[in-house]
Amino acid sequence: MRSHLKPIAATVGALILGVTATACGGASTADGKAKEVTVYSADGLKSEKGDGFYDKVFKDFERRTGIKVNYVEGGSGEVVQRLTREKSNTKADVVVTLPPFIQQASGKGLLDPYKPRGSERVAAGNKDAGGAWTAVVDNYFCFIYNSKELKRPPKSWEDLLDGAFKGKLQYSTPGVAGDGTAVLVKAMHDFGGKDAAMAYLKKLQANNVGPSSSTGQLAPKTDKGELLVANGDVQMNYANMKTMPHQGIFFPAAGAAGKPTTFALPYAAGLVKGAPHTANGQKLLDYLLSEDVQREVSAVGGGFAARTDIKATDENATALAGIMKGVEVFQPDWADLDKNLRSYVADWKAATGS
Repeated sequence: MRSHLKPIAATVGALILGVTATACGGASTADGKAKEVTVYSADGLKSEKGDGFYDKVFKDFERRTGIKVNYVEGGSGEVVQRLTREKSNTKADVVVTLPPFIQQASGKGLLDPYKPRGSERVAAGNKDAGGAWTAVVDNYFCFIYNSKELKRPPKSWEDLLDGAFKGKLQYSTPGVAGDGTAVLVKAMHDFGGKDAAMAYLKKLQANNVGPSSSTGQLAPKTDKGELLVANGDVQMNYANMKTMPHQGIFFPAAGAAGKPTTFALPYAAGLVKGAPHTANGQKLLDYLLSEDVQREVSAVGGGFAARTDIKATDENATALAGIMKGVEVFQPDWADLDKNLRSYVADWKAATGS
């Protein structure tokens, strides 16, 4: 996930000034009369060409409600860091980020419990029981490879240690990027624990280009052949295959005879505590989980509907089902990761010298 913050409708300075003016200058900040809502989000759901999931959904929301969406994009961990810095002068109304950062936001007291309409249709593992957050787009962790240079993807983690990948492999930074943190989650699962995972990642460092705060930046490098392998997530990488056709998605197994594995890495949304436009934030969350919008997740965004009652049949949904066929999906212990993420990242830094 990208780590820089990039507002779509305005510069960062103008956005902050605009929100501050609304909070102090007369328009109601709590009863929904102010016609704006500010979203801090991890990247992946907006297209630079303007044809992504957020592009369409936010435009439709504004047309239906008259509420303008101010959008600020950042790395999964950085959006939570920004909320933390702004806690005494909150500017965002809604935050969308990946696990374990959404749990981190909840644990820091940054979220206000709210159960959007439709959230009762979201699987229990993809929402907080107390209503602090809920998935709005389901997704899965993956790796990508250059399908032009490689006839087939690497099968196992061990394959990635091959000298052919030296200087041609890169993954985003754990603790900063959601997908980078997911590398640790999958490695600890596949290798049966933290110590074995760190030992492997220490070996992999011989091929690793180096840290990257942005997962999104690795996709074009892989498509061009600057990299042969990188990490990512199914929604983001599948969606950008339209403009980056030399990407293939794969899921490395723990061993040559092992099964490919992954885990759900949903875009999870929460209402920000002390939000300047709480009522508008609630309306947006309701809209994101509405049937109409959930049916567009695969067709427009290349992702998976968060609601379990939505059975999409569009061509993207069919292709996504094919990508996931035969892949074993496991459930991470997000409570443990939320509690111990800092120490896991410290262990990774020690093992890799990063």
